[in-house]
This record gives sequence, C-alpha cells and structure tokens, in this order.
Amino acid sequence: MNLERAERQLLLVQQTLAAARHDGIPLWLRGGWAMDFFLGEVTRDHGDIDWFAWSKDSAAVAALLTRLGHTPVPGPPPGLQLDFVRDGLDSSFTLVDRDAAGRVVVAGGPWAGAPWPEGLLDAAPGRIGAVEAPIVSPLAQIEIKRMMPVWNPSRPRRAKDAEDIARLEAALKRR
Repeated sequence: MNLERAERQLLLVQQTLAAARHDGIPLWLRGGWAMDFFLGEVTRDHGDIDWFAWSKDSAAVAALLTRLGHTPVPGPPPGLQLDFVRDGLDSSFTLVDRDAAGRVVVAGGPWAGAPWPEGLLDAAPGRIGAVEAPIVSPLAQIEIKRMMPVWNPSRPRRAKDAEDIARLEAALKRR
C-alpha cells in the first residue's frame, strides 16, 4: 500500500469536509474511503476519493473546491457528477436528489430519478484516527458494489469490490 498517497488523500478528505462544514454543504464519503472510515483504518490503496453531494449544492461544491485549489476535470454529465483533481489526487462528487416519495435518487444523466439503496445517507459517521466523516451506509455500500455491474453493464465486476464486500460483511457480523 502507498502510505504516503493514503495520508495525502486522508488530509484532503479532512480539508474538504472542514471547508464543506464551514459552508454548510453536506457531503458523504462513498466507495473505498467510506468503507475504510466505517472500518476505522485504511485497508487498501484508493485511486480516488468518492463522495455524494446534493445536486442543489453542485455550484457551491464546485466553488468550494476551486477555492481549495482543485481543478475541474471533464467527465460525466455535470448534472450527474463533478470531478476534480488537486496535487495529483482525484475527487469525484456524485450528485443525488430526492424524488416525490423522499427517496434518494440519481440526480442527472441517463439514470436520473433511479433510486439509490434505501438508507444510503443514514449511517453514523465513520472515523479514521481523529478524522470523522459522514459515510454511506455499509449495507447500501454492499448493495452498490454488488449491483453496479447489473445497473451499468459497462462497469465489470472488480476484484477490489468483492474484497470490499467481504470486509464490510465481516465487520457487520462482528457488531
């Protein structure tokens, strides 16, 4: 594991959350970093830092990240996700919304309106050392990692997803 990169990413998580809290912008870690914050330790290398943010906050998120020295990266439709890079570290902000029934749904792009797993944003914060972060629910995380190749066939199953699912399930059994 690249500990120097993990430390830099962890610092970036901390800085991003501090600035977002200051500006009143709710964010949730998702993906591998959400898992690690749930487990309380860095378990593997992370290619990027994945987040969820409300679509109504997308302009504020972009302004906050620009203020922190991040550069926007072109990618998915801006109504679906915002991508940024800072000092060689990538951060992706998937945008969510609520439907008329109050469910958390995909905010934009070809899957706009599709519901995310129930309880997605209802987990207690996770922690690594002194850093506390809002995270997606571990059960929702497992469902996303299991279902992503079904929901989006262009995204094949990855070995790291199977390993993450095993880690999360083992931790849930111990609790």
